[in-house]
Amino acid sequence: MMAGTAAATLTGATAGTAHAAAPASPAVTYTNTLAEQRADPHILKHTDGFYYFTATVPAYDRIVLRRATTIQGLASAAETTIWTRHSSGEMGAHIWAPEIHSIDGRWYIYFAAGATDDVWRIRPYVLECAAADPLTGTWTERGRIALPLDTFSLDATTFVVNGARYLCWAQNDPAVGSGTNLYLARMSNPWTITGTPVRISTPTAAWETVGHRVNEGPAVIQRGGKVFLTFSASATDANYCMGLLTASASADLLNPSSWAKTPTPVFASNAATGQYGPGHNQFTVSEDGKSDILVYHDRGYRDITGDPLNDPNRRTRVQKIYWKADGTPDFGIPVADGLTPVRLSSHNFPDRFIRHWDYRARLEPDVSPLADSQFRTVPGLTGTGTVSLESANFPGYYLRHKNFELRVEKHDGTSQFRADASFTAHPGLADPAGISYESYNYPGRYIRHYDYLLNVQTPSTSTDRADATFYAQ
Repeated sequence: MMAGTAAATLTGATAGTAHAAAPASPAVTYTNTLAEQRADPHILKHTDGFYYFTATVPAYDRIVLRRATTIQGLASAAETTIWTRHSSGEMGAHIWAPEIHSIDGRWYIYFAAGATDDVWRIRPYVLECAAADPLTGTWTERGRIALPLDTFSLDATTFVVNGARYLCWAQNDPAVGSGTNLYLARMSNPWTITGTPVRISTPTAAWETVGHRVNEGPAVIQRGGKVFLTFSASATDANYCMGLLTASASADLLNPSSWAKTPTPVFASNAATGQYGPGHNQFTVSEDGKSDILVYHDRGYRDITGDPLNDPNRRTRVQKIYWKADGTPDFGIPVADGLTPVRLSSHNFPDRFIRHWDYRARLEPDVSPLADSQFRTVPGLTGTGTVSLESANFPGYYLRHKNFELRVEKHDGTSQFRADASFTAHPGLADPAGISYESYNYPGRYIRHYDYLLNVQTPSTSTDRADATFYAQ
């Protein structure tokens, strides 16, 4: 995958007055939800210029595909059923978690299915299509992936590291205990594993064992010589969340000790943004190829009546992934419905971002939590062609000036607040590729940093103009 938010390169004498190159990973925004009632989503950006999207449908009875030239375009793209469950026997029930992959010029779909006479006899299966267009081509059943242990198994995904292809999946081993673990094996072809599989993760932590003992839905993203494998944990209600395994790309991936598990979830329910049970993710890349995109499902409510698997309202969502200074991914929080937020980096301190701390706006590097430095650019509260910057983790709170200091405060409904929280976005005063924000009610004053605190001031020098220029990432 492409790199995330690599720090821009400074040119010039000092950081305080230097010119910073535009960021390597400029902002991309999408509008959520991308697809209602579509769980376990998978989006592939193919070399033919299309994004291909598949997901679990609530009836659990078929595999569907959409395609579009943009990620957002998938929301309205026509949907084609390319395969339907069998009327009897294997592959006759619980058609779950399809993934579409392009391998050696052919299309493959990996999915899980039960049998008509035993709907919980879930096993992984593969379809193959040799046509250029997988929506109109003929799909051939390559059948079940043969695993040494013939038990409940699902969520197969495939990836390549250093030229070797692997299959990762979730499976129950009665000798280990209830629930599902993650397994890894090499592949001799796209539907056959070779050698002895290894167990690389078992649900043991409290956050992995709520309701059920679950490690499932593996997905891989690679960057900087590291292999990052996300997975989902716990029951498929509001407790569902994402975990992370990390290995060096040069390590023996079939040695379980090569994998380190992050001790806490990396993506979980967020009451403030109204997102619950995020998980079963995959990864794609933005249209310009410069940003990594997290693809996942969640629900817009916490409480579920009955079995969560019978609730049809898991929906497909996307948002940008950011990368920490140490090279690890930062998924942040599942953002609120609507337009996804951006981060704003400083023109002359490119490793520093606008963030709120105790509601005061400031510049800082290595912001944690990430969402403190994410803002949704919305139509200005005053209208008239302005914009307002809404906090990602405090929806309804906006950047506003008070005594010319920038703060994040809750919209109180007054005309004074609307004016203080509205700005006119201009090409950057120090670099037209950037952005400068002019106060709506104090024309000539711009958001700028001074001693790393944000204020609205009138820029008069080149340093002032640099301090008032930001890049959206």
